[in-house]
This record gives sequence, structure tokens and C-alpha cells, in this order.
Amino acid sequence: MTMRILRNSELVEDEWTLIEDGRADIEAGPGKVIVTLARWRVEREALLRGHAAVGVLVPNTADIEAVFAEIEDRPLIVLQFPTFTDGRALSQAVVLRKRLGFRGELRAVGDVIRDLVFWLGRCGFDSIVPRKDQSLEGCREALREITVAYQAAADAHTPVWVRRRSGVVASH
Repeated sequence: MTMRILRNSELVEDEWTLIEDGRADIEAGPGKVIVTLARWRVEREALLRGHAAVGVLVPNTADIEAVFAEIEDRPLIVLQFPTFTDGRALSQAVVLRKRLGFRGELRAVGDVIRDLVFWLGRCGFDSIVPRKDQSLEGCREALREITVAYQAAADAHTPVWVRRRSGVVASH
């Protein structure tokens, strides 16, 4: 059974399967799998031989700069939000995009609620798996609710102060 997610502002079927750490074996197959950083470290070669693509789930407690060399070539990095009030994964995302230059897909999972969605996009997340009680369509709408940004971030928004200086936005 596939799950729908929000990727690049679109509702799509998720082609990735999360493999829990408790599973003793990972069936080989052409599919795309997500494993924890701990499992990646132990089973890297077997995972690469057995699957079309392997993404890595990184806990928000990890020093993303310290582990980046191990995961920089992964097509998908998944960052966790254990609670919506814990923004460490937002900081990890900005570091991955702005400082480390990660160009693969960056996904937010966990206690992801509608109120976080705009900020996830600003910090460089491509895909979002919201908490089960959150509406995917509502999360999609949240991406369009705020059109003016005051700070620079990992997205393409030009901060309003830069736009004002260049005369693009009236300074009322």
C-alpha cells in the first residue's frame, strides 16, 4: 500500500518504503528504501546491492556536519521531528542546503503539522510526511499562505528588505 505525501508542492504517491530497525532482514528488490543512520552504518554494502535506492533517516540529535560524509551521496535524507516544537531538524536542513550543498531530496517526518509546513519549505525540505491527523491538502495550502519573507533562508524567497532596497516592494 502506497502512501501519499507532499513533494515540491504536489500531492504524490510515495515511492519510498521505510524499513524499521527491528526487522532482521531486508528483502532485496528493485524498490527504494529508507533506513536509519544506525542501520546504514552497519549494512551499507548489502543495502546498496539489494535496492534501487537507499535513503537515510537521520535523528534530529545528530550533528549533521559530522555525519554528512557518510550520507552525502544518498538521493534522500529524511529528518525527524519528534515534536512539532523541536526545531533542530529545521537547523539541520539549512546546514545541509546552505553550508554543505546537499542537492538530493530532503524529507520531513514525524510530528509535522500544518503550522510548520511553510517553514519546512523555507529551510529546504522538498517533501513532507505530515502527522496522520493533518490534511495533506491543508499542508499544501500552507505553502502558499505567506508570500513575503523577512529573512534569507534555503529557499528562493528574496527577503523583503532586499526587495525594498532594490525598489521592487513599496516601503509602507
